Amino acid sequence: MNGAFRFAAPLVAVLAIAACSNGGSSSLPLANSGAQSNAPAHAMPQWQAHNLARPACGSAPRGGAQCLALIETKPGHHDSSSSGWTPADFQAAYNLPSATRGKGQIVAIVDAYDNPDVASDMATYRSAYGLGTGNFTKYNQQGQTSNYPQGSPNWGVETDLDVQMVSAVCPNCTIYLVEANSENSDDLEAAEAEAVKLGAHIVSNSWICYSYSCSIDPSYFDTPGVIYTAGSGDEGYNIIGPPMSLPTVTAVGGTVLSKSGSKYSEVVWDGAGSGCAQQVKKPKWQHDPSCSNRTGADVSAVAYDVSEYDSYDAGGWFTIGGTSVATPMIAGVYGLAGNAKSQHGPKNLWKLRNKKLKKALHDISSGTNGSCGGSYLCTAGTKQFKTYSGPAGWGTPDGLGAF
Repeated sequence: MNGAFRFAAPLVAVLAIAACSNGGSSSLPLANSGAQSNAPAHAMPQWQAHNLARPACGSAPRGGAQCLALIETKPGHHDSSSSGWTPADFQAAYNLPSATRGKGQIVAIVDAYDNPDVASDMATYRSAYGLGTGNFTKYNQQGQTSNYPQGSPNWGVETDLDVQMVSAVCPNCTIYLVEANSENSDDLEAAEAEAVKLGAHIVSNSWICYSYSCSIDPSYFDTPGVIYTAGSGDEGYNIIGPPMSLPTVTAVGGTVLSKSGSKYSEVVWDGAGSGCAQQVKKPKWQHDPSCSNRTGADVSAVAYDVSEYDSYDAGGWFTIGGTSVATPMIAGVYGLAGNAKSQHGPKNLWKLRNKKLKKALHDISSGTNGSCGGSYLCTAGTKQFKTYSGPAGWGTPDGLGAF
């Protein structure tokens, strides 16, 4: 595939994306014109500030993408399959018809390196939660079911997480894992292209490109009839990058889930990425007032305290966080909806009428992921732009009506 341009997202540049002004006025400069001189400093998320979790993949190498799984370090780590939120919680909280929908839908996951235990780890996860036998195939970036890339225990945690979250939400979906040779953009793009070639209806990407020289060609995320999802990042407000920032990709933010009796509630997860994307022209269908370029995120799901099983690196059950939890989950929701051919990136989410928004998505009305003068770009519940907020998007699923 040949794109019109390559989207470079240096970390230094990403840190300089346009900040919102007090009160969320619409007088912002274009994101690629640099930050305002009075732009607020980046607020460190709680998981970083208090060492509550560590990135599963460590720091991305120069030119490489960052996976978004966060291994939680709180007490209770590695205890049992009941240590965090489970498929039953996701299905109940989001009112999902997981038992009856999804057959024939192909959700492809693109990750880097090989996890040799991914199939057996998926089987353990599905067995623990009564999800039945999964329809799963692993490919290399050339579409072969052999000759897999070298293994990486760090990315192995991410791979297991992605496969298990699709399983949790859409157990009847067919799951393809396409393993890129490395986290470099050329390899990840090759895996993206192969996922489409293999017939994927949805392609899930739990990684982001905000390291120094990582670059992404938008054409690899722009196939008609294919839905692309990508995590909005784990660094909070004003640190974002592709592929989530591309207008053809549904950018997935994150929430923290709670339960009282049989009722679930959610607030913004403060690590969820949001902001005004550099070098990405604002789509015609996106009409929020305080960002002149592409605004993210678009939608969200739970991104913390979730159960995962990984035998390759973590050695069993543990709790996991990051927008890499929410991203494959939303990919699974699209699989349940089964209408990829009628979707155009996140456009449909942004064109929902108020009545539909209230009925089909849970409004996330509290929480923030940073400092932006109280604007909707980092704060939920402002009502400055309907029910939208940067870190949670238009909300979390309430059935399939929005998808």
